[in-house]
Amino acid sequence: MTTPPAFTPANAAPWQGRPYHRQWLRAQADSLFDFFQAGAINPKGGFFDLDRAGRPVDPQNGLRQIHATARMVHCFTIGSLLGRPGSDEIVDHGLAYLWGTHRDETHGGYMWSLDDDGPRDDTKQAYGHAFVLLAASGGKILGHPLAYRLLADITEVLETRFWDEGHGAVREEFRRDWSEIGPYRGQNSNMHLTEALMAAFEATGERHYLDKAERIADLIINRHARALDFRVAEHFDENWVLDRDYRGADMFRPAGSTPGHWLEWSRLLLQLWVLGGRTVSWLPEAAESLFAQAVTIGWDHAHGGFYYTLDWESRPALTDKLWWPVNEGIGATAFLNAHRPSAVHEGWYRRLWDFSANHLLDTEHGGWHPELSETLAVAQRLFTGKPDIYHALQACLIPLFPAEGSLTRVIPEAKGAL
Repeated sequence: MTTPPAFTPANAAPWQGRPYHRQWLRAQADSLFDFFQAGAINPKGGFFDLDRAGRPVDPQNGLRQIHATARMVHCFTIGSLLGRPGSDEIVDHGLAYLWGTHRDETHGGYMWSLDDDGPRDDTKQAYGHAFVLLAASGGKILGHPLAYRLLADITEVLETRFWDEGHGAVREEFRRDWSEIGPYRGQNSNMHLTEALMAAFEATGERHYLDKAERIADLIINRHARALDFRVAEHFDENWVLDRDYRGADMFRPAGSTPGHWLEWSRLLLQLWVLGGRTVSWLPEAAESLFAQAVTIGWDHAHGGFYYTLDWESRPALTDKLWWPVNEGIGATAFLNAHRPSAVHEGWYRRLWDFSANHLLDTEHGGWHPELSETLAVAQRLFTGKPDIYHALQACLIPLFPAEGSLTRVIPEAKGAL
């Protein structure tokens, strides 16, 4: 791991406790809320994808993917808990679209994507269902009446259709009628389900959610990632045997391994450790190891930024520098600084915010540049416009609150922490 410069006594105090830094983070969060609140609501239901300037990409018949709908609900639930005016209307709008349109009244479950004419892709994806659970859990904390029905429904769907008790993880994807599409199993959907299961546990106090999260983490990290020297494998067959030769779409299923997910898991493992009463002893050690590997072999030490993917020899494969791995690295360092404080973790927290401020923040239009080239030029190979608010908003807000759970839990408990 690259060692940060030694801190002088005058510069040793963690950034997270400094009033100016906290004010700066609040301003960045407000800027993100402003950008997405202004242009994202589609009056026909759901939300628009936005271009670089915050205008709808396709105002006539815009595609609505379920994870984007659910993430908007989640983020503006956070806005509501913070007291941001306008948030409740967006939560209402998004929950209504999840329940009334994404939900398949004929076969049950939630369809992947829609437009004004109906389903565009009517498959049932574990990844999308994980975010529905996240949205419903936050809605329940708000006390939104629709969230209670949504939470009960999505919990049943995940339990009866997706959950594989024998392996302790979820199956990946089904056709609309619930015929299984293929043998593929993926860690990404299970990782996001782990996040959502913890949020559901926090919203309900029901231990079965946390038990599932712990089983997924044990499979993906304690068994598979540990065996790979804490590199997270992405792609498996139906028996959870690693498929090193898998070649999927670069957006959601790129080949090789994705360091951004190592960082995401680092934070989630520490959160899981806290919520589980700090009893599962391997979780903090694994969180530190995942982070160390990500910044050692996943970071471009010449230009900066995390490589999107590595091959199985730990060489850069897709050298694009995306915004979300940096966001997840910030969240990981915030949790590590709380539970495993060190000069290394603090140094990386500062380095990641330096990189973000100088390369990823779009100071002209607002929001974050989603993609940079290997040499840090703004690029559009994988993304156009501005992807959703989710990763960047959490990066801005997680450092402001105690590292004791999801934002939807710790914000109500903080009582004026901002």
